[in-house]
Amino acid sequence: MQQLIAELKVKLIDILNLQDVTPDTFDENAQLVGGELGIDSIDVLEMVVMVEKDYGIVINNQEVGEKVFSSLTSLAAYITEHSARASA
Repeated sequence: MQQLIAELKVKLIDILNLQDVTPDTFDENAQLVGGELGIDSIDVLEMVVMVEKDYGIVINNQEVGEKVFSSLTSLAAYITEHSARASA
């Protein structure tokens, strides 16, 4: 899962245009939405699209989305869990 977290750090920094954040300074346990990163609802939509496009996983429930995007670690865990289900 560490490889996925590293990959997600790079992708999120890029799609969210986080200019002051590097993969080394991106705290994988920090709150994504409403936290220090300044991620808002538009950014969440961009993350949803990225997860669907890059990993083939649809997040279409707001309650699930809130849990998934609570931190980078929770996002990686969700992708890992649902990728495993799709492969089974």
